[in-house]
Amino acid sequence: MFSSGLTYGGPVTMVYGWPVVGMLTLAVGMSMAEICSAYPTSGGLYFWSARLCGKDWGPFASWLTGWFNIVGQWAVTTSVDFSLAQLIQVIILLSTGGKNGGGYEASKYVVIAIHGGILLLHAALNSLPISLLSFFGQLAAAWNLVGVVVLTILIPLVATERASAKFVFTHFNTDNGDGINSKAYIFVLGLLMSQYTLTGYDASAHMTEETKNADKNGPKGIISAIGISVIFGWFYILGITFAVTDISYLLSEDNDAGGYAIAEIFYLAFKRRYGSGVGGIICLGVVAVAIFFCGMSSVTSNSRMAYAFSRDGAMPLSTLWHKVNNQEVPINAVWLSAVISFCMALTYLGSEVAFQAMVSIATIGLYIAYALPIFFRVTLARKSFIPGPFNLGRYGVLVGWISVLWVATISILFSLPVTYPITNETLNYTPVAVGGLLILTISSWILSARHWFRGPVTNVES
Repeated sequence: MFSSGLTYGGPVTMVYGWPVVGMLTLAVGMSMAEICSAYPTSGGLYFWSARLCGKDWGPFASWLTGWFNIVGQWAVTTSVDFSLAQLIQVIILLSTGGKNGGGYEASKYVVIAIHGGILLLHAALNSLPISLLSFFGQLAAAWNLVGVVVLTILIPLVATERASAKFVFTHFNTDNGDGINSKAYIFVLGLLMSQYTLTGYDASAHMTEETKNADKNGPKGIISAIGISVIFGWFYILGITFAVTDISYLLSEDNDAGGYAIAEIFYLAFKRRYGSGVGGIICLGVVAVAIFFCGMSSVTSNSRMAYAFSRDGAMPLSTLWHKVNNQEVPINAVWLSAVISFCMALTYLGSEVAFQAMVSIATIGLYIAYALPIFFRVTLARKSFIPGPFNLGRYGVLVGWISVLWVATISILFSLPVTYPITNETLNYTPVAVGGLLILTISSWILSARHWFRGPVTNVES
């Protein structure tokens, strides 16, 4: 997403947009953490909605939240693993001479095959016992933090040409080539880089049934995931941006990385200093491993959500997906999540526009699922909500409304056109994808689910 940040506003959008989005995302996370502390279950968001809305509206609220959550999660896994497949393709391109040196440019079929291989590995890793998965999770956290620190220092240090502090903190790129001239509009579009990156922290909620002291550690996981990402991510953006001197060249498809900006930055930094870009390719390998761990954790979260949702009878063939093996791993749900994520990526073969629309559910769809239980918390359950050990006290309702309004805002902003003039190829299909999901979810409720779905089983029993 660094290319997106460079295109829409450049340094100003990234350096200032990141902390702004980060603070508002933290508000969403804190509201979620408060509810998670009260209801620590694998179902997470959809279970919260059911409890907060009571017997009358609970089943419908649970159905709506659950489907937005699980489809959004599948889209996240699709997006993360596909971005890794694209990065691997760029690493291969640079390793074989680059675009200008006769390097190998993989076809979209090869990229899809790489994507499938990554998902296969992620499904296999998620089939391991939770103790081993926990080790990989801790390794992933350490790799991300150490990797970010190393790259933040190394890239600008190696670069022979560095941007000035004035450029990093004041330069606003309006040369996007997309027919958009309004600075405010450009800045808003550039925020997608930050908001897309700061997502998926509901994973802590979905792992609470396998977490000790879940009513305390679940909320801690949500908040620390956001807080650490915001702090380390900002320094990372600063460090890399100091190595940016020519935005138009970095975004050009004629450079060695084929327009993949972050790869070109790393590659050029080493090539200009040492005459070889091997060091930059190794640095890209560090990023690739971090994305691999991210995708692994995403499949973990997907599988727990699918397990819980099917346990409550909400999914087709529910009895199949909520089975666990001898190691208490929801093995069928793991492989289901991998297969669906692969199928979602297949749209790329037909149309890149269709693929982008599918992936847009990863941000907007997932955030709608985040906002629904928060909205119910500050409206229907404002007086009846009984907080857990972690709570926001008298500020809970205020922070909740800030969260809901922010999600409503980004849902509108990220549905706006990103290129003018608008054609079939440049239209932003995000509202079509998200609206389609909404129509399918409500239609299935009206036509069928309202007759048999009663919400989470635990909720019915209580």
